[in-house]
Amino acid sequence: MFFSRLVLCSVKWKRSPCVFYSVRSFVLAAKVVFIPRWEEGKLSDGQKWSTLEHNGPLFPPEYEPLPSNVPFLYDGEPVKLSLATEEVATFYAKMLDHEYTTKEIFQNNFFTDWREVMTESERRLIKKLSKCDFSSIHKYFVEKAEEKKNMTKEEKQVLKDEANKLTEHYGYCLLDGHKEKIGNFRVEPPGLFRGRGEHPKMGKLKKRVQPEDVIINCSQDAKIPDPPVGHRWKRVQHDNSVTWLASWVENIHAHIKYIMLNPSSKLKGEKDWQKYETARKLKLSVDSIRSEYRKAWTAREMKQRQRGVALYFIDKLALRAGNEKDDDTADTVGCCSLRVEHITLHRRLDDQEYVVEFDFLGKDSIRYYNKVPVEKQVFKNLKLFMESKNPEDDLFDRISTIYLNKKLNEAMPGLTAKVFRTFNASTTLQEQLKKLTTDDMTVEEKILAYNRANRAVAILCNHQRAAPKTFEKSMQLLQEKIKKKKEEVEKAKKELKQAKKEHKESPSEKSKKLVEKKEKTLKRLLEQLKKLQLQETDREENKVIALGTSKLNYLDPRISVAWCKKNNVPVEKIYNKTHRAKFAWAIDMTDENFQF
Repeated sequence: MFFSRLVLCSVKWKRSPCVFYSVRSFVLAAKVVFIPRWEEGKLSDGQKWSTLEHNGPLFPPEYEPLPSNVPFLYDGEPVKLSLATEEVATFYAKMLDHEYTTKEIFQNNFFTDWREVMTESERRLIKKLSKCDFSSIHKYFVEKAEEKKNMTKEEKQVLKDEANKLTEHYGYCLLDGHKEKIGNFRVEPPGLFRGRGEHPKMGKLKKRVQPEDVIINCSQDAKIPDPPVGHRWKRVQHDNSVTWLASWVENIHAHIKYIMLNPSSKLKGEKDWQKYETARKLKLSVDSIRSEYRKAWTAREMKQRQRGVALYFIDKLALRAGNEKDDDTADTVGCCSLRVEHITLHRRLDDQEYVVEFDFLGKDSIRYYNKVPVEKQVFKNLKLFMESKNPEDDLFDRISTIYLNKKLNEAMPGLTAKVFRTFNASTTLQEQLKKLTTDDMTVEEKILAYNRANRAVAILCNHQRAAPKTFEKSMQLLQEKIKKKKEEVEKAKKELKQAKKEHKESPSEKSKKLVEKKEKTLKRLLEQLKKLQLQETDREENKVIALGTSKLNYLDPRISVAWCKKNNVPVEKIYNKTHRAKFAWAIDMTDENFQF
């Protein structure tokens, strides 16, 4: 997919810092050079592609009415709902056993939006959510789910084949003559918005997206995708300065949603490489940037001091810069949008240590709580910033994210707060891997070391999660396996002891071989036990830490690939199939000596 043509030549191999390679042994043997797509010829500035053709997005199926024997009850009486009203009722009914439907804000938002969908006569009748009975509808969908779960292997295969046909038709595009995989080609079905944490819009109706809402982007000479029968597109455009294939505006936040290329595509891979190269270049400028923001701590202008302290936190704690938010979004903040109430200053008794206590909701409503020792001048500045302010006032009231990123870009072209975060995350991973990995480790021990290094980054970036619902059960099963394996080890030890005793009493070739066999068995069982115990440790340490976010978005994959190659760890142990496709460029071009 990644290559345009074969060129016969005498050169054995051609390397470039941003190249996708494949089938290496064949290329080397045949003295054939693949010309990577990134080297096919440069497009003009701002141009992402020359030709783009696709089949448009895949819309969810239309709503199927409930059977007549599945009633909705209001005040104990069955009510025949209009089709649109019934569909929205099913969204709530499906969630009856979920925690969301117990929350007042969810209930209120749902009922408000539901009444807007109702006919006038339905609104006159249905006035209180407390009198609505969705239990029969909920039961119906539970039974449908069970039926699907209990389908025969053949029935499931039919569904799988149908899904594969849809993926083949809608899941690929032709980009500059190459078949490229599309990422999210399915339009999200209508439903109820959930949000993260205590989001003020939870329970609101996510309306069905119609073709009339969708803008199609393709090349001028391409066949325009056919909209569903009876519909038309909002607009068709031919903009080769963007990489999206279709877009529309969702109704909850009025944000634009896009159909994009899969992360494994050439354009995404090139963008990834550029992102990590920018972060990598920061190490050449980071000392001077740090020196500059430290000088700003004692500047006469308050704006300069606030910028210096904010950059210190972004650098030291990997805080997000933070953006202004509308009143109707969740109360999440970043560095620039911290309020006085989000920090508490502590001075230790010996007056030698100054500590800042942070407590706020970060991205996705994940709580950020941390007590951090800071330098004396930072502490003094924070006291100054907080003077004569109310708890709800901005801590950094003289600066904004835009201003901060502008100053960073002046220090180094392309530098933003996010690049700083990527730089510190990748630097931390490389340092931790060097510290935690030794040559005498088994592969399993090295994987645990890798996950611990990844975990250090996740903690730095505050990538937390709630413990999975299945955690206790899966741990229990694992502990039962460990217990059983320990019993097998004890049994093997006794058998080995007995075999040695018999061999000592009656030495023979047969008894000697039996001892050797028992020794091998015990060794194998001990290795298996150690592997299970390492899994237990790893799972427990990962209980509330989300490793995937940093691994996929903030860690230069070349660090992981180089570590795998140097330590003889299969890259499959670190990256799954999807990740390997996303980071194909890193896997093929990186050797074990790479340094971030």
